[in-house]
Amino acid sequence: MIDRLAPSKRPVGMNAGTQRWESLLFCHWEIDAERLRPHVPETLDLDTFDGRAFVGIVPFKMRNIRPSWLPRRFAFNFLETNVRTYVTHNDRPGVYFFSLDASSRLAVIAARIGWSLPYFFAQMSAHGSGDEHRYRSARRGGAAEHRVSFRVAEHLGPSVPESLEHFLFERYLLFVEKRGRVFCGQVHHDPYDVWTAEVTEFADQLITAAGLPKLGERPTLAHYSPGVDVEVFSIRE
Repeated sequence: MIDRLAPSKRPVGMNAGTQRWESLLFCHWEIDAERLRPHVPETLDLDTFDGRAFVGIVPFKMRNIRPSWLPRRFAFNFLETNVRTYVTHNDRPGVYFFSLDASSRLAVIAARIGWSLPYFFAQMSAHGSGDEHRYRSARRGGAAEHRVSFRVAEHLGPSVPESLEHFLFERYLLFVEKRGRVFCGQVHHDPYDVWTAEVTEFADQLITAAGLPKLGERPTLAHYSPGVDVEVFSIRE
């Protein structure tokens, strides 16, 4: 039995760092689990909602990032876009990242060394006015590009447990495989305050660059959140 609420509880002890995630756009496509299974490590199980598997792209702003030992005045900012799916390990639900693009070389190096996450450096931009937003990203050397424009639409509020929205958004664990061993990182934050979003422009090469099959020209589901303050806890086997 998967307990989807337990990971949202704050771990005991001091965090490893803090950050704020802002202006998140959650784009999702439904994908047949059999098509997705070969792209996820065998040590992890696919997590599905009523038998439905999903792949997501999430562009957002990383703000006020700092490890716990760094004074606040040295915190830094960057943009990020991740390609993800949902998995379980020992019945614990979390996220598996196919790729993460970031506009900070320091963040890319630190995350690859410290967390073994597949980060890539990219030139990225974000613009917003009122309810209209757009993100642009291009990996160095033109390896993969991504652009999306969207409009914030209907306010949904925090996701209700056992709903599809709760399944997609309220993820507090990440899993990464290193040399056949599974490691888990945890974050803690308040539930997302969520709106639906209307995607007005979309072009993506990140999904196929990660080796995944080509999905629809536009996401079938799109949601927006203004952001959350996040505590990050150390990754552990």
